[in-house]
Parts: sequence; C-alpha cells; structure tokens
Amino acid sequence: MSENRRPQVSRRGFIGGAAAVAAATAVPTVAHAAAASPAAAAARPNILLIVTDDQPKHTEWALPKTVAWLAGQGVRFTDGHVTTPLCAPSRSSVFSGRHAHHHGVRNNKASHSLDQSTTVQKYLKQAGYRTGLFGKYLNSWTLADNPPHFEEFALLQPGYVDARWNVDGTVQTIEGYTTTIVKNRTLRFLDKAAADPRPWFAYVTPYASHGPRTPEAKYAGTEVPAWNGRPSVPEGDRADKPGYIKDATGTLADGRRIRAEQLRTLLSVDDAVQAFKDKLQALGQLDNTLVIYIGDNGFSWGDHGWTAKSVPYRPAHEVPFYLSWPAGGLGAGTQDDRIVANIDIAPTILDAAGITPAAPQDGRSLLSGHSRDHLLVEWWKQGTGAGGAPTWSSYVAKDEQYTEYYDLTTDGSGTVTGTGQVKFREYYDLVNDPYQLTNKLYQATPAQEQALGIPALAARLAADRAS
Repeated sequence: MSENRRPQVSRRGFIGGAAAVAAATAVPTVAHAAAASPAAAAARPNILLIVTDDQPKHTEWALPKTVAWLAGQGVRFTDGHVTTPLCAPSRSSVFSGRHAHHHGVRNNKASHSLDQSTTVQKYLKQAGYRTGLFGKYLNSWTLADNPPHFEEFALLQPGYVDARWNVDGTVQTIEGYTTTIVKNRTLRFLDKAAADPRPWFAYVTPYASHGPRTPEAKYAGTEVPAWNGRPSVPEGDRADKPGYIKDATGTLADGRRIRAEQLRTLLSVDDAVQAFKDKLQALGQLDNTLVIYIGDNGFSWGDHGWTAKSVPYRPAHEVPFYLSWPAGGLGAGTQDDRIVANIDIAPTILDAAGITPAAPQDGRSLLSGHSRDHLLVEWWKQGTGAGGAPTWSSYVAKDEQYTEYYDLTTDGSGTVTGTGQVKFREYYDLVNDPYQLTNKLYQATPAQEQALGIPALAARLAADRAS
C-alpha cells in the first residue's frame, strides 16, 4: 500500500509541522505509575472518543458533517471491526484494548467483570488528564454506581427521551432528547479547557442508533435514500447455514425499516459532532485533539434473515471507524485499508499520550505501522435457553473467513461452561463471495477441506482463542 494511504505516525514522530514536532520532542513517554508534570501534560493531545450504539457501516449518508471532518480531514479506516459484536463486551474492549476472553465481559450481564485498573480512562486520569463520560457506559451497570476514573460524568440509563441519568453522583431525570443532552454536557466539559490547562479525555457515547431508534422530533419525518437490499437480504437458500440462521425470519422490508430508523437517529449525532468541532476550533484545540469515532458493533438489515447483531457475518462486526489528529500528522484526509478493530483504540490513545500500560493489551496502536493479516472475532451465548446465536469464534481476513460454533454458554458473570465441542463450521471466500452466501464447508469432503486450508485455519483459530 502506498504511504499516503497508510499514515504511520507515532506521537514521537509527528509530521504535522514545526509546532507539532516541537511538542512531540518536548514530551517524554510517561510510565504507567507516574503522573505527568503540568508542562508535559499541557503538550500532550486531548482525546475525544465517540462511540455510537449498534451503528453498522453504510450509514455515512446520515453523517455528512462527521465524515467531512473525520474522514475528509483525518483517516477513514475501510476495514474496521469489533472483536465481539455486542455492546458491553465491545465497549470493554475499547476501554481495555483486550479481547473479551481476556477482559471477561463476555455478555451484557457481565459488565462488573471488567478490571477497572486496566482501562484507558484509569491510565489517563493517573497521568494527569481531566476525564469525562457523557452517555451510555456499560450494559447492566447500576445507574447509581459512579463510573470509575471519570472526574465528570453524565451517565445515561439507555433511552432517547426524558431518560434517567447519574450526573456526577446524583441520579435524576433530565427532560429532552438524550443525544442533545450528551452534546450539551460534552460542550460544557470542553468549555472548561479555557481555564483548566490539563489535557482532557472525553468519552462520548449517544444511544443512537440502538433500538427503539427514536429520532429527534425535527428528524422524525426525514426521507432517507431508497435501499433495495443486497444479495444477502434475505438469503433465500440457507441450507448451508447453522440452524438459528435457517430459522431466521427477517425480510427486506424489515431491513429497510431498521436502516431508515437508524439513519434518522444518526442525524442528531452528526449535529453533535459538528458542535464538538466548532467548540474545539473556538478553543484553539482542534489541531492537538485526537478524535476517534467508532460504532460499538454493527447490525444486520435482514442479511441471511437476521435483524440483529451477534452473528459472524460482516454486517454485524464491521463498523464505521474514523480518526483525526492534525498535530500528529493525521489531518489530511487519507484512507487506511489495514484490518483494524476496537481493541486498537486504547493502545492508540496511550501511544499518543505517551503512557505505557501496566496490563497487556491485544490491540496495537494505529499510529504505528503494524498491520495484521487476520482478526479474531468472538461471541458467547448467554444462558442455556433456546434461540439466538450459539457461542462462536471466527478467523477474519481480507480474503476469507472461517467460523466455528461451540457447545459453550456463559452465565451472568461471564463464566463459561460446556464441552467446547465444535457443533458447526462455516468458510467463506470473501473475494468471490463478499456477502457470505456459500458456505464451502457444507457437505465438503476431507479432500475439499484440505484444499481450502481448513486444518491450518482451525489451528490458527484455536491458537488465537488460547492466547
């Protein structure tokens, strides 16, 4: 890949001009146990991390201002993923830089299993950053419990209108549309930078575009572009798919409805992102703010009959992913085609801030030149009841994807039980079959499996799950 399509800039090698170079060379790497001095802290970048809810790729129509800023004047990652397509596990991976099998939040009930000493907010606060959280935190988190390592917060009990919040320790109802409240609370936090010289970290996470996908009143009737589906919507012949997909009943009409509702909620997110850009510009902090935008998981619009997340098909784990940091040389509008994921966010932020984490991380800094050839994506079934996706793990590369389903379930604390026996397998040639219509392992002979390279893929997947 040409150099202009893959920016490889560390915080110790800014290419954004003389001022940025001077700032980089003036700031030493900060060890995890040491707080930064006021002078060093002032030179490090601010961090604005925006995480939307259930936002799949192919939703840029609703985000023209966001895309113009973060992709047009930053980096668009074209092959962005989450390592578990479910809210709490994915967000825990964002915080920790670790796969769910390492951080322990394997389902939405297990949020308290996250080791809070391993989170990016902990490291930043310890190193002298002012930290704030505005919006959704972790599923099953008790609203009255203050989120650790955030100096200021407006923690949302998920909802769109007149929701319950924990604001700096006080639980209350705040009237109004929650995306607007998230925006305004964030703007107040940013405003304090005019008087507070500390660098800051803002974790901003509106409820859009999660169900019930209630739009802001002014966007309730907005027409969205027509959509005629894609070859996987719905897939007619699913004989080669696992049982829960064979039984799926989602239609093109369902996909159109979900898509339209998601796009309408995201229009308010776009307004908020524009307001953040305007505020940063007014404060003179636009250049040295590292901005990262990602969806916490994707969502299926009737693909293979499925109208949710949780599955090993591309619409569920591929997400929009943007980054901008002009002072770090990442402000020119480039495209990065590496396989990247939510586990890379914490390492990127800590790299930019010059902080060495105490706990190991599975992700790698996006500011480095590291490029992986595949990604482990995993999912655990919660409970033993019928229905829903079974536990699975998947080897995801650019040209192929191999998935195994297991006899494993988890309880509310994330503890895994079961035999671990492989119950079903899928293999897709993503070059010739990008919509994952033909499972090449269906009725395949041992010789055909060998020709596809399945033994080696199975061994690599087993190694990834164990590492």
